[in-house]
Amino acid sequence: MELTYYQRIGQGNLQLLVAYFYEGIREDEVLRPMYPGDLEAAERRLFLFLVQYLGGPATYSERRGHPRLRMRHMVFPIDEEAKNRWLSCMSNAMARVEMDEESRRFLWSYFVQTADFLKNR
Repeated sequence: MELTYYQRIGQGNLQLLVAYFYEGIREDEVLRPMYPGDLEAAERRLFLFLVQYLGGPATYSERRGHPRLRMRHMVFPIDEEAKNRWLSCMSNAMARVEMDEESRRFLWSYFVQTADFLKNR
């Protein structure tokens, strides 16, 4: 039986990835204003979303319904600069987390495609 990307990367590594990503967000003057208040809730949502997307438990959908990524992000001004900063934060986070190269390529490809899809300016 083939392992899911969730199983291959591991829950602990996904938690680290999200934590490292939000370290970057905290320091970014363009992205930080898009996350009003405490970042803990945003961290939890991203973690649960990635777990589900990568083949783990569907807790995200059970709690929040369909992801509706474009709709949920439409309120934020996502232009080319914001997209590139988001990808930079994620690239830096990914560099700090161990995973096999196929999983790394899969995840990065998803992030790049999704970041392009979510641009709205």
